[in-house]
Amino acid sequence: MQLLAAHRTAMAEFDARVQRIEATQWDNPTPCTEWNVRDLLNHLVGEQLWAPWLLDGATLDEVGDRFDGDVLGSDPVGAWGEAAAAARRAWDAPGATSGEVHVTGGVIPAEDYGWQMTADLAVHAWDLARGIGADERLDPDLVAALHTVLAPQVPAWQGLGIFAAPREVPAGADEQTRLLALLGRS
Repeated sequence: MQLLAAHRTAMAEFDARVQRIEATQWDNPTPCTEWNVRDLLNHLVGEQLWAPWLLDGATLDEVGDRFDGDVLGSDPVGAWGEAAAAARRAWDAPGATSGEVHVTGGVIPAEDYGWQMTADLAVHAWDLARGIGADERLDPDLVAALHTVLAPQVPAWQGLGIFAAPREVPAGADEQTRLLALLGRS
C-alpha cells in the first residue's frame, strides 16, 4: 500500500470511530492516559489543521500557536470533518509528498511526515475505539503497510514524544498486536 492510499485508509478508520462517539462518551478515558475522548479528538483535529500549512512549506514559527488549546469548539465532530477534509486536500495536491516539511525534530521529507501522520491516525483510531467501546480491528492492509514502513524507524523516534516506547508481545501475536506494541500500546 502506497502512502496516500494508506493515509486515506487511516483517516477513514479514525473517522469511522469519530462518527460513533456518543454524547456521554467525551470524558471517557483512552489508552493515552493523559487524554480522554475529547482530548484525543482535539489532538487529531489539531494535527489535521497543521498539515496544510506544513505541506505548503510553513515553518513551526510561521504557524505559531494558532492551533493551540481547544480546536473543537461546540461541534467536535464537525471540527474533525472540516480539518480532515482540509488535510486530505493538502495531501492530495500534486507533489505534496515530494517536498520537505518542518516538524519539531527539524526538517524531514514530506513522505516521512505522511507516514507519521498515517501511523498517528491509525493508532489513535484504535485508542478511540477503546475509549468508546467500538470495534478495535484496523484494516489489515493498512496494518501491514504501517508495520513494514515503521518498524525500522521506531528506534530513532524514541525520546521525541511521537509514540510511547515499544512493548513486548507474545510469540505468535497477530500483525495488529505487533504494530500496536511497536507504537507503545498493549
